[in-house]
Amino acid sequence: MGAMKGIVLGTGLLLAASASVAQTPEGDPKATEQWSPAVPVVTPGAFAGWAAPADAIVLFDGKGLDQWSAVNTGGAAGWTVANGAVTVKKGTGNIQTKRTFGSYQLHLEYRIPAGITGEGQARGNSGLFLASTGKGDEGYELQIMDSYNNPTYVNGQLGAVYKQTPPLANPARKPGEWQTVDVTWSAPQFGADGTVTRPAFVTAYVNGVLVQNHTELRGATTYIGQPKYTAHGKASIKLQDHGDPSAPISFRNIWVRDLPD
Repeated sequence: MGAMKGIVLGTGLLLAASASVAQTPEGDPKATEQWSPAVPVVTPGAFAGWAAPADAIVLFDGKGLDQWSAVNTGGAAGWTVANGAVTVKKGTGNIQTKRTFGSYQLHLEYRIPAGITGEGQARGNSGLFLASTGKGDEGYELQIMDSYNNPTYVNGQLGAVYKQTPPLANPARKPGEWQTVDVTWSAPQFGADGTVTRPAFVTAYVNGVLVQNHTELRGATTYIGQPKYTAHGKASIKLQDHGDPSAPISFRNIWVRDLPD
């Protein structure tokens, strides 16, 4: 009877879980939010920005956006350049590199404005799209946002592969301080028929702390539903205008090194 009782209880739990999933409205973005387990907070060391190495392609040197274009129009990038940084200009849309890349090493620095307001996803939200596969927010997103004392779903916080893999740690600095993101991106490979022959992988550090360790991506980012791959070749690197009502995020010192695929 003890074994039978265990089977009945197990079946009951399975049915309850299935009922819970079934009750989630189709097309609900919350269906892919993960809230636990919590990501441990790690205080990073002193700021350490990296100057571009000799073989790097400098994507932003603090002077202009000649390496970037507006995603929606294909024209000039409309973000604001001042004091050696580029700042999201709300309503102008995402920007992406004019060059396209396969696998690469990338460095950038960002700053959440001091005194920022809002909470959850509506505070200091942007995103680094490791390969932009279309207009809007199409591509593979590594989340950049204010995760300093700002709870949100763990697969949507700073350093997450958005809606896929939570970060290993939360090393966010206070708003107003410059922070670093360093990425090694292994681009996905596709066969002639469009099937995936090698998935994408990402290793990422935020403020010198490992947040993604050769993480396999299950496909491109989707806000609603499950990620999936669509065959593509070399792609641009994209930065997101999330349209938050609070003060916008700034970037500086962006460079990339091509890596063999």
